[in-house]
Amino acid sequence: MKALSIKQPWANMIATGVKTIETRTWCTEYRGPLLIVSSKTPRIEPAGYAIAVGKLIDCRPMKKEDEEDAGCRIYPNAYAWVLTNIKKIKPFPVRGKLGLYDVDFVVEKSPLIP
Repeated sequence: MKALSIKQPWANMIATGVKTIETRTWCTEYRGPLLIVSSKTPRIEPAGYAIAVGKLIDCRPMKKEDEEDAGCRIYPNAYAWVLTNIKKIKPFPVRGKLGLYDVDFVVEKSPLIP
């Protein structure tokens, strides 16, 4: 499954559904399942763990009206990664990387957290 490392507190905001747009300075053509991984730094728990799954449905230039769902103000060269169907999972350690990367993970075999 494709994974994306996200710094805290934004990773937890995505996992809880508060934040449905992740912002990056680059775009991707990938659409589909996405594993949300909490970066090791800053050291806000659970650091270095996969914490949620969702679906990336769009990647486009960020708009002013995206600010609330992104949890930040628009900035130069910002892209909105639009996420849906976000579900918390039982956290497990993942060695994070830059960009999108692959993690051996099957949603159907992982316990979801209500």
